[in-house]
Amino acid sequence: MKKRLVLLLVLTLVVAGFTTVNTTSAPQPVEAQDAPVLLIWADETRAEIIEGLADEFLAEYGVQLEVQQIGFGDIRDQFIVAGPAGEGPDIFIGAHDWTGELAASGLLAPVDLGDLEENFVPASLGGFTYDGALYGMPYAVENVAFFRNVDLVPEAPATWDEVRSISEELVESGEVEYGYVIQENDPFHAFGIQTAFGGYVFAFEEGVGYDPSDIGIGSEGTVAAFEWLDAMVEDGLTPDGLDYDSMHALFESGDAAMMISGPWAVSRIEESGVNYAISVLPAGPEGPAQPFLGVQGFFISAFASDPLLAQIFLTEFVATDEVMQTIYEANDRPPAWLPVLETIEDENLLAFGEAGQNGLAMPNIPQMSAVWESWGNAMQLVIQQQEEPEAAFTNAADQIEAAIAESE
Repeated sequence: MKKRLVLLLVLTLVVAGFTTVNTTSAPQPVEAQDAPVLLIWADETRAEIIEGLADEFLAEYGVQLEVQQIGFGDIRDQFIVAGPAGEGPDIFIGAHDWTGELAASGLLAPVDLGDLEENFVPASLGGFTYDGALYGMPYAVENVAFFRNVDLVPEAPATWDEVRSISEELVESGEVEYGYVIQENDPFHAFGIQTAFGGYVFAFEEGVGYDPSDIGIGSEGTVAAFEWLDAMVEDGLTPDGLDYDSMHALFESGDAAMMISGPWAVSRIEESGVNYAISVLPAGPEGPAQPFLGVQGFFISAFASDPLLAQIFLTEFVATDEVMQTIYEANDRPPAWLPVLETIEDENLLAFGEAGQNGLAMPNIPQMSAVWESWGNAMQLVIQQQEEPEAAFTNAADQIEAAIAESE
């Protein structure tokens, strides 16, 4: 509390222009109309949460929170225009994959979490790291996990080799049509398989970020992962031609035993009545799988009226068990704040949280936009048995490298 009072006194002096203060008088409550203001942009769900914290923050810090509600999908584009014009927020809610573009354009202020970093899911911090600096504070993560029909697969397979052997047994016995199902042009869901075999998209270094000069789409590990998947299709254990709905239809009807999906799929699976369980992705010959993580968090604008106030709001007020618990309860996705994650009782959210502990934040660098199409097309060619994995992914890597070079 002493630290907070000192900070508040310093800020009050700054706002008052270092006028004389009568230290013998008792401190008076700060009226909202006289208080410094932090403008925060947030979507409907988060705006309601922050508005609910405004009175407490005013009472404790003497700072007023003004919250402007903007659709989540509109925040980034509006900020790019409003920020440099001096009409944007001090703080705004956003997705981690905005980080690279905004930081590279000089639109974000770094965030210093200090010792607080140990309270966050490590990969969530990686999502907001760009060129060696942290540009956001995470509050929630989202990732895929492994789904299985418990009536067919009582125990979660530990490795992808086990996924294959279980699939062989179930298909040969006639219990299912397919053992494992996956969309044919969906590298986002397949990335966990890729990493288990040693594959990657861009090289990643913790605390530094992604290296766009080191492309792993054509790497030995990536090829090995899709050779595994290619063999699954060739041997009739995994079908080709699936999209999201047809993949789910096979799983929900009991015609397929296993798949990868995300928390967005839980409600429809429950409605189907299939007896399911969620677990971490199986490991591979190169170790544990790393699913992609999507991370949401708070950014500080490089044009903030008072960057110190913005930093204090995040690190002194939001980064607490109480506030992070409030955000989690309204957010319905695994929290990035470990003390809250450890208290989750919902089995599904807990399972997704555990699956994401070893995750890797989806690349936040601008070069990622050059990856998806070629990566997905290579995956589709392999699953459709039109091209061998090595040729498909070597070509994809060449296309990605050329596209990145052209954009620079």
